[in-house]
Amino acid sequence: MGVARCWINKSVTSKKTHERWDEDDVRIRPGRTKSRPRTKERPAHNDAEGGMVIAVDRGRFTVALDTEDELANGKQIYAIKARELGRKGIVVGDLVDLTGADTSGTDDLARIVRRKERTSTLRRTADDVDPVERIVVSNANQLAIVTATADPEPSYGLIDRALVAAFDEGIQPMLVITKTDIASADALLAMYGPLDLPVFTINNRIPPTELLEALRNQVTVVLGHSGVGKSTLVNAIVPGSVRSTGHVNVVTGKGRHTSTSAVALELPTGGWIIDTPGIRSFGLAHVKAEHMIHAFPELEPGIEHCPRSCSHDEPDCGLNVWIETQPVQIRERLLSLRRLLAQPAQPVAEESLPTE
Repeated sequence: MGVARCWINKSVTSKKTHERWDEDDVRIRPGRTKSRPRTKERPAHNDAEGGMVIAVDRGRFTVALDTEDELANGKQIYAIKARELGRKGIVVGDLVDLTGADTSGTDDLARIVRRKERTSTLRRTADDVDPVERIVVSNANQLAIVTATADPEPSYGLIDRALVAAFDEGIQPMLVITKTDIASADALLAMYGPLDLPVFTINNRIPPTELLEALRNQVTVVLGHSGVGKSTLVNAIVPGSVRSTGHVNVVTGKGRHTSTSAVALELPTGGWIIDTPGIRSFGLAHVKAEHMIHAFPELEPGIEHCPRSCSHDEPDCGLNVWIETQPVQIRERLLSLRRLLAQPAQPVAEESLPTE
C-alpha cells in the first residue's frame, strides 16, 4: 500500500509550534496505489436500440434488432457486454438495449448496456444437490419437451423434471413425441394423457402443421435428451436453419451432442423457437418441495384428504389410501413425485450461463 504523505503549512510552524494544528493546515495526498473513487452516475443511453439475444458464444452475443426500419428489419448484429453491467449475466432470450448498433455492415461490435426485466427464466442444476443454478433461457412462455418413442427409449424422469421446472416458473409446457413411425406412442399418451397438457405426435413423413400453429407468435424453448430429434424437428419448422443432427449410439442407447449451444430462430409464422443442446440431467435443487406437486395435477383429488402441511411422502399422507383405487399410470406418477421429493434440497447460487 502507498504511504500517505503530508505537508504542514509553514506559516503555522514558524509562529506557534506549541499550538495544536488545525486539520485545515494538513493536506493528505493518497498513496500511489490508491484508486480514485468511482462515480455512481451512469450514462442514460437514451439513444440505445432494443433487441433480443439469439446466441451466445464466449462472451460475444448475437442480437436480433427490434426496429421498424425496413432496411434493418431482421438485422442481426454482434455485441459485447458493457462494463457497467458488471457480473449481470446475459443468456439467449434476454431482451437488451444496445449502443453502437451499426447496421451498415461494419465489423464494429455493439455494446449491451441494459438487460430488461425477465418475464421467465427456465433454470436447472446439474443434479439435485448441485450448489449452482444455471439459467437455460429467459423470457420463454412455452416449453416443448421432446421425447422419442424409441431410439432412444423415452425418459419419463426427464419429462417429469421438465414439467416441474416449467410449472414452477409459470411456463406453459407441451409434450412433443417424435419417431412415431418407429414405435407406438401409446405408453406415453396413457401416462400423460390425463394431464391438461398439449401433446403432439410427429414423424418424418408428416409435416408438423398442428405444432406449427401452437408455436405461432410464441417464444418456445425445445428441451430433450440427445438423439430424440430436436434439431430435426427445428429444421422442419424453420426452413434453412440447418441445425446439426446426429444418431444414437447402438451400445449405450444414448444420443450424441450435435447442438453445442442454445440458439433462437425466428419462425416464418411469427414468434421464436429456441433449440438447446441435448442434456444428460435436469436437476431441481432450485425448486421448493411444496411447489413440485403443481406439476402433478392428476393427483389433486387425493391431496384433499392430506393433513395440513403434508409433504406427500409421509405415512399419514392422504394419497396413500386414495392411490389404491387409481390406474397404474396414476400410481407411476405418484412414484415419480416421491422420487423427486426424496432428493435433498440444497440452497443454490445463481449462475447466469447458457446451457452446457
